[in-house]
Amino acid sequence: MFEYIKGKITDIESNYIIIDNNNIGYKVYTASPYSFNIDEEYKVYIYQHIREDENTLFGFKTNDDRDLFLKLIDVKGLGPKMALPMLATGSTNGIIDAIERENILYLKKFPKIGDKVARQIILDLKGKLVLSNDVSETNNDELVDALSSLGYKNVDIKRVIPKVDDNLTIEEQIKEALKLLLK
Repeated sequence: MFEYIKGKITDIESNYIIIDNNNIGYKVYTASPYSFNIDEEYKVYIYQHIREDENTLFGFKTNDDRDLFLKLIDVKGLGPKMALPMLATGSTNGIIDAIERENILYLKKFPKIGDKVARQIILDLKGKLVLSNDVSETNNDELVDALSSLGYKNVDIKRVIPKVDDNLTIEEQIKEALKLLLK
């Protein structure tokens, strides 16, 4: 499995780019090919989709986009060719917010996403996704990790983190957060 490909963009088409790495051109399907520039070097995070009759590369500018894509394609009835347009027309945080708020109308605006698939996305992913700026806002990764490992959902953790005193030791922060979570 590829983690990323670093190289120059040699061609841009409507739904893919060609990235040259050591004189090998990789055809990489991407949500926003026109966000890349020809003859510039990029680090493109890759997902390799292998089927009986195909071997396809999907590329993303950020690891967060790839992580959301991987979670989306794990949803029953949602494959890579349906998930990629979601990232092309919606922002990562917008999609996550729609899932957390159970906004079916927002999810149904994407191509080939109907009522049934939108409900399945919410059922499978609600509470399992974190907005990309949530963790950086807390400035306390250790506390977030501790509460996550205890089985608390990201939504609940997000709610109590701002109320916890940063000046306390990590053990005291965990105790305070647990008290807040149990209220």
